[in-house]
Amino acid sequence: MSNQAVSTTVNGDPVQFVCDPRETLLDVLRDRIGLTGSKEGCGTGDCGACSVTVDGRLVCSCLVLGVEAEGKKIETVEGIAEGPNLHVLQEKIIEHAALQCGICTPGILVAAKNLLEKNTNPTETEIRYWLAGNLCRCTGYDKIVRAVQAAAEDLRKAG
Repeated sequence: MSNQAVSTTVNGDPVQFVCDPRETLLDVLRDRIGLTGSKEGCGTGDCGACSVTVDGRLVCSCLVLGVEAEGKKIETVEGIAEGPNLHVLQEKIIEHAALQCGICTPGILVAAKNLLEKNTNPTETEIRYWLAGNLCRCTGYDKIVRAVQAAAEDLRKAG
């Protein structure tokens, strides 16, 4: 198979790359574009560490081919902060001590941001359901859920 040229948008910036048609979006993001925030935890779509959004849809980037990014809008954990200013989700994850090793954190941040863009007042059950595809082996989920609830509250107040 010959490599293919792809034009896409990543975190609001136009990006072009060439990749093998069998290469995952995760590998393209990390190895070709240099965005190493998304992590490979399992490579099978079971852990959520590589979560990104593609045209607003939450996906595991280890299950998407890089060539499928053609013409799409990709958002990664690197696009959550606005310059030096952390997003409220990032602030609340830190405040609530909702991270330890950090492998799952990028995927959880992307997933939680995606949820809050769709639902600014999620219940605890809705948060837990939305984050069910993101495995955390260190902190447990209570601190993460509390951080997302606090971020949602702050976003509503700022709204």
